[in-house]
Parts: sequence; structure tokens; C-alpha cells
Amino acid sequence: MAAKIKKGDRVHVLSGRDKNKRGEVLRVIPDANRAVVQGVNLVKKHTKQTRVGETGGIVSVEATIHLSNLALIDPKTDKPARVGFRVLEDGKKVRVAKGSGEVLDA
Repeated sequence: MAAKIKKGDRVHVLSGRDKNKRGEVLRVIPDANRAVVQGVNLVKKHTKQTRVGETGGIVSVEATIHLSNLALIDPKTDKPARVGFRVLEDGKKVRVAKGSGEVLDA
């Protein structure tokens, strides 16, 4: 199965605590159908001092979010878009925004 959302894509959050936020995908975990998005689903993590001179404390870290809660942003309309696939004449399979028909893979 081809991936509809990949690392480096700009996405829109459809539901959850961070609904309507946008960010860039930092990491995709296909086995769990989850992704890490920059600035979305921030959680507080307590860290311990590990070395001399390094301080411990509470840091904000991006947690994973389910892929079903994300929509790719169409570069043509700058709105969330559904994603489909198309095979070009040269045999290359590319992602396509369903609404505008814009090819998302460069």
C-alpha cells in the first residue's frame, strides 16, 4: 500500500485537541498508522539529569498522532485535500489531490 502522507509533507489536523492546526510531518510510523507532526500534540515529558552540567526538568515533546486525523494540504488551494494516486505516462506512480487534480509529488 502506498503512503498517502510522507515525511516533509504539510498537513492539517482534522480532529482532536489540536484541531485546525497545521505542521510539517517529522516522522511517519507506518506499522502503527501514526505520525509525528511539528508543533502538534505536544506533551510534557519529565527528564532526569543524565550528565554533570546538564539540567533535568519538564520539556514539551511532540507525541504521535493517528494518520486518520491528518489531511494533506493542497499546495494549489492551501486547503486540506483528500489524496489519490495516478500513474503517469512514464510509469511513475504519484500522489494527486482529489479536489484540484494537482500532482503532490515533485
